[in-house]
Amino acid sequence: MSSSSPTVRTALRSPRLLRTEVLAGLVVALALIPEAISFSIIAGVDPRVGLFASFTMAVTISFLGGRPAMISAATGAVALVIAPVMREHGYDHLIATVLLGGIIQLVLAAVGVARLMRFVPRSVMIGFVNALATLIFQAQLTHLVDVPWAVYPMVAVGIAVIVGLPRVSAVVPAPLVAIVALTAFTLFAAVQVPDVGDEGRLPDSLPSWFVPDVPWDLDTLRTIAPYALAMAVVGLLESLLTASLVDDLTDTPSDKTREGLGQGAANVVTAFFGGMGGCAMIGQTMINVKVSGARTRISTFLAGVFLLLLVVGLGDVVALIPMAALVAVMVMVSVATFDWHSVRPSTLRRMPRSETAVMLVTVAVTVLSHNLAIGVVVGVLTAMTLFARRVAHVTRTHRELVEDEHGRATAVYRVTGELFFASSNDLATQFAYADDPDRVVVDLSQAHVWDASTVATLDAITAKYAARGTEVSVTGLDGHSAERHDRLTGQLSGH
Repeated sequence: MSSSSPTVRTALRSPRLLRTEVLAGLVVALALIPEAISFSIIAGVDPRVGLFASFTMAVTISFLGGRPAMISAATGAVALVIAPVMREHGYDHLIATVLLGGIIQLVLAAVGVARLMRFVPRSVMIGFVNALATLIFQAQLTHLVDVPWAVYPMVAVGIAVIVGLPRVSAVVPAPLVAIVALTAFTLFAAVQVPDVGDEGRLPDSLPSWFVPDVPWDLDTLRTIAPYALAMAVVGLLESLLTASLVDDLTDTPSDKTREGLGQGAANVVTAFFGGMGGCAMIGQTMINVKVSGARTRISTFLAGVFLLLLVVGLGDVVALIPMAALVAVMVMVSVATFDWHSVRPSTLRRMPRSETAVMLVTVAVTVLSHNLAIGVVVGVLTAMTLFARRVAHVTRTHRELVEDEHGRATAVYRVTGELFFASSNDLATQFAYADDPDRVVVDLSQAHVWDASTVATLDAITAKYAARGTEVSVTGLDGHSAERHDRLTGQLSGH
C-alpha cells in the first residue's frame, strides 16, 4: 500500500486516476439507491427523503470531511434511532431532530470527542469490522427468499464477474460490469425478477429548501433532544470508526476532528433539504476504497451527484436494475470487509483469550442488536473490565521484618504494581495486623496510586493498625501519587 494518497489536483491531471474516481462514484451511487430506499422504509418516510439525504450528505462531506474517499449517506443506524420520532410526532419533528443532531455533532467535535477514539482497542475494531460484514451479508438474505429461481444463478454470475474480471482487466470496476451485464440480460431475455423499482418510488424532482414547521420552544426541545443526542453519538462513532478503518486500508492518516465537524455540518445541510440525516457508510466506503480503488474526495462528490442524476434524470432506467446484481455486489463487499485473518485457528491460538472474547462480544452484541454503536460500546466496556481484572492480579505485596540498631523491629511491606479500584480492594487483606510489631512501613516506591479508592484503602489500613496502637508510615510515593494521597487522605470518610 502507498504511504500517501493522490490529491484531488493530482487525480484531475491524471486520466487514469480520474477514471478510477468517476467509475467508483458511479458504482457507489448505484449501490446507494436500494439501501437509501430501504433505510427510508425503516425510518417510516418516503423514499425520496432517504435518497435526497444520501445526495446532500455525500456532496457536503466531500468538501468538509476529514477522510478523503469515505462515503456518507442515509444509514440504517440513524434510521433506527430517529424512527420513533417519525412514528410518534411526524415528519417535521423528524427533520428538527436531524437538525439538532447535526448541531450536537458540531459541538462534540469542537470539544475534542474524536480524541476518544484512541480508547477503542484493536480487538473492538476487529469485532466492529466482522460484525459489519455479517450485517451486510444478512441484509442481502431478504432479497434471496421467496424470489424467482432465476435470481440465484444471476447472483452467482454477478459474484463470478466481480471475482474473475479483475484478474483479466481492471480498467472498469467489476461491480459496474456485473450490474450492467445483468440488467441487459434481464431486459433482452425478458426475465421477471425483483428490481430497484420494486423497492420504492423514485423521486422525479430536485430537493428544495425546507424548514421544519415545529414550535421552536422548550417542549419541542425536550421531545427531540434524546433522539438527536442518540443520533449524534451513533453517527459520530460509526463515522470515526469507518475513518480509522480507511486509514488502515490506505496507510494514510485522516483528521478525525474535521471529520466530526464535517458530519455535523452535513446533517445540518441535509435537514434544511428535508433529508433524514446519516453518517459514514462502511459498506459503500468499502466499495469505493477497497473494491473500486478510489482515494480522493472526487469519488465521494460524484457518488452524490450521480445518485441524484440517476434517480431524478434516469429513474426509469435505474428502476430496471435487478436486485440480484446489487446483492452480488454487496455479498462480495461483506466478504472483502470481514477480517478472515482474525478467525484463523493459528491466530486464535496465539491471541490472548481476553482479546478474542472482546472481539466475539462486539460481534455478538452488534449482530443481535443490529446497532454498531451499541456493539462497540459494549465491546469497549468488556475490554476495560477484562483489562482491569488482569491488571488487578499484577499487584504484589512482599512483607519482611527488619531491626534497627536498638533491636526494635519494623514490618516493611513493599507493594508492587498499579493501585486503583480493582487492585486496591484486596490490598487491605494482605497485611498481618495481629502479628506485626508496633512499627509498620508501607513502601510504595514500586507502585502508583491512581484513584481515591486506593487512598481510602490506605486510610483503612492505617486505621486498623492505629486501633492496635501500631505506628504506620507510607513511603516511596512518586510525585503524582504523593499529591493525590496528601490531598485525599483523611478526607474520604464522614466519621
